[in-house]
Amino acid sequence: MEGSIKVKVPVRKKARIEIIPLIDVIFFLLATFVLFTLSLNAIKSLPVDLPVATPTTKPPDKDDSVTIQVSGEGAIFWNKELIDMGEVPSRIAYYKTQTEDPRILIAGDEKARFGTTVAVLDEVRKAGILKFSVETRTRPTGK
Repeated sequence: MEGSIKVKVPVRKKARIEIIPLIDVIFFLLATFVLFTLSLNAIKSLPVDLPVATPTTKPPDKDDSVTIQVSGEGAIFWNKELIDMGEVPSRIAYYKTQTEDPRILIAGDEKARFGTTVAVLDEVRKAGILKFSVETRTRPTGK
């Protein structure tokens, strides 16, 4: 074997993870976040005196409000009592003279006509009653 040539095959090294560069990157990120949080300004606020609730000592007054309901057939109820449209102005005027603080709730059932409800509302406004409400949920009339 004098003429044979020996070729050296390089031994392959196993791949390994270098941890030192990874630690360098983690320390860099940590230092960045620490410096960033230190550079934030303190949150400034204004002192506010909040109101304190006090219970009322006045007993509740009796409810002397009136409910006027309008039905789909055009019937009008004054506190669950069936009345005619012609009686509405006189009842409102009498109610205003008898009550110190007149309040009226105008309600209608789901089939109530808009025109009749507006006519009742106009009578309330003509009488000069400033405290009136229009109920937005529907309920059966006369109840």
